[in-house]
Amino acid sequence: MKRSAKAALLSGLAFPGLGHFYLKRYTTGVVLMVIATIATYYLIANAVHVAFAISDKIATGSVPLDTNAISNLVMQQSQQVASSSSLATYVLGAAWLIGILDSYRVGVALERNQSARLAPKLP
Repeated sequence: MKRSAKAALLSGLAFPGLGHFYLKRYTTGVVLMVIATIATYYLIANAVHVAFAISDKIATGSVPLDTNAISNLVMQQSQQVASSSSLATYVLGAAWLIGILDSYRVGVALERNQSARLAPKLP
């Protein structure tokens, strides 16, 4: 398998920036990883905050211990979170897509340079 394909798969299947690390482009890899990590943290922090808010409402008794009432509360909260988390979702998706495409592009360029160096020179 070519290095460009391996790098794209690492960035696509594992985490944005890993393909750049594989290609020894550490600065770009770190930037993509930091952006993706911050976006992921924001999404997880919002989800945990909503989960704790719902569990507090259940524990205090303001929401009855009924599956329909809890389900309605979860639906209301998830709609509010979806609107506030949409930017983080777009940023994470963009980092992932940029990681895949750029690592593939860099890998192809490295493969071309390597094959040009190895090609026999004509007199």
